[in-house]
Amino acid sequence: MRNVYHILINPKILNHEVPNLRQSVGWERRDNDYPALFKHCLFWAGLRDKNGSLIAFGYIVGPGIEHGYMEDIIVHPNYQGEGIGRALVQKLLNESQKRGMSIVTVTFEEKNMSFYMSCGFNPCHGGVWRKK
Repeated sequence: MRNVYHILINPKILNHEVPNLRQSVGWERRDNDYPALFKHCLFWAGLRDKNGSLIAFGYIVGPGIEHGYMEDIIVHPNYQGEGIGRALVQKLLNESQKRGMSIVTVTFEEKNMSFYMSCGFNPCHGGVWRKK
């Protein structure tokens, strides 16, 4: 039986919730990014558990005309492996399409390639610049 997740677009998220979720997966908290990040997003998606805790989050940024960039697909470790990540990505892609975008890009580590391919992404060459 396939689980149905009620992932919401642009749900209310408190400033500490995404940093807590980032920390749960071993990422830097980046507390200063919130709530400013929401002002720069085209939209975001979130899922809460039965207790109301944020357990999944991701967002799309970019010009929003034809192209968007998917960022920070996060699922709390206690909920990984249940299809939530795939459902979150699909929700973001569906919303992108509703808003007229025909291209969504994402950058991922090689270990996550099969996940993103299963979500419909085609790997391609690209580059990343980072401030030194």
